[in-house]
Order: sequence, then C-alpha cells, then structure tokens
Amino acid sequence: MSADDTWKIFDLSYLKKTLGGDPVEYLEFLKVPSMSCGIYRLEAGSKDMQGAHDEDEIYFVVEGKARLKTGNKEHIVSPGAVLYVSAGEEHCFFEIEEDMILLVFFAANAPGE
Repeated sequence: MSADDTWKIFDLSYLKKTLGGDPVEYLEFLKVPSMSCGIYRLEAGSKDMQGAHDEDEIYFVVEGKARLKTGNKEHIVSPGAVLYVSAGEEHCFFEIEEDMILLVFFAANAPGE
C-alpha cells in the first residue's frame, strides 16, 4: 500500500451527485482488504430486492424514512439510525415513504470463510 492509499476523504454531497437517478442503486466508493463502503439510494415507493450478504453490514441512514425487515422483525428507520445486520441474515427495506440515502459498510470475510 502506498502512502496515498493509507487514508482518503469522501464528500457525501459529491457521492450523492454520482448516483445516476435510478429508483434503486448502489455505488461502491471504497474497497480495501478489510472492508468496503458504498452509498445506497432507494426512491420512495421503490422495492428493495436485496437479501442476505456474506459479510456483516452496517447501514447509516442519511436521508429518508422506511421500514427494515430483518428475519421476522420489522424496524422503522429514519435519518441518524445506525443499523447492524449480521452475515447471512435476510433483510430488506420496505414501505419506503421518503427517498432514502444510506451509507453502507461491509466487513471483509476472514480468510478461509
């Protein structure tokens, strides 16, 4: 890793502008061996088609309001919420009332997983 790769600064306003305007879209803006990060947009009324992932995941709700289903539980989420979903857990956002912007952080799988 070079000295230029040891740290980075990302501007949320810029990241939001890089999204293409599709009702549901994800843009990964950082991928390093230990983690990856992306920005996720869900338009009001859209359908979130995701499910379980192979990695632990954290969402930070920047904008919007919806419900999150994890397993057989439901949670109301809004700006400022920090959501943890463990690897392998079925989950999705639904009843998306307001356009949502989320920061998504994925942990890397440990070697051999």
